Amino acid sequence: MHDLIRTIIAYVLILGLLVFVHELGHYLAARWRGVKVETFSIGFGPALYRWHDRVGTEWRLSAIPLGGYVKPHGFEGPEDATPEQQAAWEAGRTFHDKPVGSRVIVIAMGPVFNFGFAILLFTLFFALSGRPELKNEIAAVEAGSPAAQAGVKPGDVITRIGDLAVFNYADVQAQTASHPGLATTLGIRRNGADLTLPVTFATTPGKSPGSAPVGHLGVMAQAFPGKPMPVPKAFVAGVEETWTVSVETLQGLWQIVTGHRSARELGGTIRIAQMSGQVAQYGFASVVSFMALLSVNLGLINLFPIPILDGGRLAFYAAEAIQGRPVSRRVQEISFQAGFALIAGLFLFSTFNDLSNLGLFNWLSKRPG
Repeated sequence: MHDLIRTIIAYVLILGLLVFVHELGHYLAARWRGVKVETFSIGFGPALYRWHDRVGTEWRLSAIPLGGYVKPHGFEGPEDATPEQQAAWEAGRTFHDKPVGSRVIVIAMGPVFNFGFAILLFTLFFALSGRPELKNEIAAVEAGSPAAQAGVKPGDVITRIGDLAVFNYADVQAQTASHPGLATTLGIRRNGADLTLPVTFATTPGKSPGSAPVGHLGVMAQAFPGKPMPVPKAFVAGVEETWTVSVETLQGLWQIVTGHRSARELGGTIRIAQMSGQVAQYGFASVVSFMALLSVNLGLINLFPIPILDGGRLAFYAAEAIQGRPVSRRVQEISFQAGFALIAGLFLFSTFNDLSNLGLFNWLSKRPG
């Protein structure tokens, strides 16, 4: 029960702060471009608490902690607004009548703030704890393990698993864990030479009773703890780390799309909550590092050109800037419907993955009929 309470509190606080940063980017950009903001909500659904500031914005804490939103004044546009909404518009303060450049700034600043927040968090982490290094070189091979049977030796560098290129040791861990019992090959670089070794991953029980089994290779990498950095050096390292995480995340997603990586690795809300509870027990530095990773992912996801996301709106505004007129209402409606269906499908799929990893379906299958 204590672990469950810690997990819920950590999840709500971590996700709530990241959502606040994202929406704060939209809010401040709207104020800068002269757009009135009607609502700033953390969470969706019924408001648990609300108040109005001196410029007329309603601030809300809502019941469903799965995101948030900022509603600019006149966001709906003349074609979608009711006569009552149009009558309430304040001249010069509506979103829809601003130049396309201003609208781009308002929409783009949400993801930009997420990347900036990630840099800030990585800077704080490196300044307090240093930049730990996990080398891609094998430090030890477990006796009798699949790696030992395949002929992997200390000092080897794993470059490929099957057809999948390996960028770092985290890739090795992720690919091995998600493919129990897989018969494949390891691409190895040894003393400047490239080798290919056949291997079959072992299958081990999941961490919790009833959870899905995981793969096991039996290698350990060299880990070097970092040393606290001066703030300027930590900032440079924070920028580098944000860029590296962004690139590796996009590479991983592309590998999933092209079938080189298992879609089982896609996690959703439940996995984020589970990981939030886990990092919370390891202390402040672990929470900061985890939040930085989530902030990068939130920024990237919102830039995808899917109409329901910020990136989709930016794509529409780019088309408007090129052709000199807004994208037709019909095209926008169909695109938003398709975007909503895609996001809903991804949410359901990631939730199914999360429940599978928790062992729910194994447990249900073993219940007496």
